Amino acid sequence: MATPSHSASHSVSASLTAEPSHGLGGRIQVPGDKSISHRALIFGALAVGETRISGLLEGEDVLATAETMRRLGAEVTRLGEGDWSVHGVGTGGLREPEQPLDFGNSGTGARLVMGLVAGHPITATFIGDASLSRRPMGRVISPLSQMGAHFHAREGGRMPLTLTGARRALPISYRSPVASAQVKSAILLAALNTPGVTTVIEATPTRDHTERMLKAFGAEVKTETGKDGALAISLTGEPELRPCPIVVPGDPSSAAFPVVAALLTPGSEIVVEGITLNPHRAGLYTTLIEMGGDIEVMNQRDEGGEPVADLRVRSSRLKGIDVPPDRAASMIDEYPVLAVAASFAEGTTRMSGIHELRVKESDRIAATASGLRANGIKVHESEDGMVVEGRAGEVSGGGHVMTHMDHRIAMSFLVMGLAAQKPVTVDDASMIATSFPDFIGLMRGLGASFTGQAQ
Repeated sequence: MATPSHSASHSVSASLTAEPSHGLGGRIQVPGDKSISHRALIFGALAVGETRISGLLEGEDVLATAETMRRLGAEVTRLGEGDWSVHGVGTGGLREPEQPLDFGNSGTGARLVMGLVAGHPITATFIGDASLSRRPMGRVISPLSQMGAHFHAREGGRMPLTLTGARRALPISYRSPVASAQVKSAILLAALNTPGVTTVIEATPTRDHTERMLKAFGAEVKTETGKDGALAISLTGEPELRPCPIVVPGDPSSAAFPVVAALLTPGSEIVVEGITLNPHRAGLYTTLIEMGGDIEVMNQRDEGGEPVADLRVRSSRLKGIDVPPDRAASMIDEYPVLAVAASFAEGTTRMSGIHELRVKESDRIAATASGLRANGIKVHESEDGMVVEGRAGEVSGGGHVMTHMDHRIAMSFLVMGLAAQKPVTVDDASMIATSFPDFIGLMRGLGASFTGQAQ
């Protein structure tokens, strides 16, 4: 399956307008989890033999990772919708790519594969679209350099960059200065082809999909909590990874948009089937329930080491709360849509400890605050947070929102338009395909009304 040229895929903007809707209803399945999809392809490429993956997210970000694994020597084949086969080359078996590795808009793919390449004696050039080329890579460059990799990057550690992996990588013990699963995962991926034990220490625990999947593929991973409460994750290098069938559960970050839309749109009741409620990913749902959201967790089960459940969601009157800053790591991608929910709540919602949003696909604090103001919401912005003054359901809407090429900003304000008094327009909805290819069709199936160029 050919992968499109990601760097150019969003050259034509497509505005979209969400119109006030009533009574969203139905049962839906959201796309496969993006974080797990990336990792399934990468670990499949490192195992000896065939790894079968079902439920893979076929958004542009994940397709970029699939193409990258091909260029590094793995055989990656699409068998059907969400159904993929990966024949891996084994740990240490990557080949040097003949062409640059193009990650489009995907910071996750780029950072994880930097870790993968850093542990192999090969050279690769990493490129991406304009948004990804502005994002900082120094947070992974620093530890991977300590392991013996060499980087030639633009000022500030930005892409495009060229990476030469270590001929004989060095195990390290690294205390991460940021709460980032991408940093942790990049180091653990480099450690796979490194002799000895490599340890990553996190002051704040982050999503643990990498550790869960490493164990499923046969790696030796140990996790210990220190006296200071920090978490130490240790990996014994040079394992022989064995193929493991992966069932990718629904993405809680994607589910956030129909869930919030149903909470805010009067007369709504929907069921979202089969999403992962991994405790390191479920912070938004905890928060929405604390705000008064009617969210019923049903049919809890375990699939492939991940806790999975269905959610029944009914329209609700929300109230503002103070979101604990230590919850940020478990919901970092969901703050834009939470801010939209907060604008409909009664009272004030305070969000802090979210400086990480400044360096996502856009400066998400600034982009969210600007979009809220364009729709009549008072919001106070700080370096690491936002305070949203809710309108108790009376959100005027009518605004035109600049998305800054950010898929989550686009979807968040389209959700606002469904429940506001007047339509809300986003300047460009084309990049939604990076994470949620059928967002428009799925939401229309629930009763949402959209008009515009992005159809």
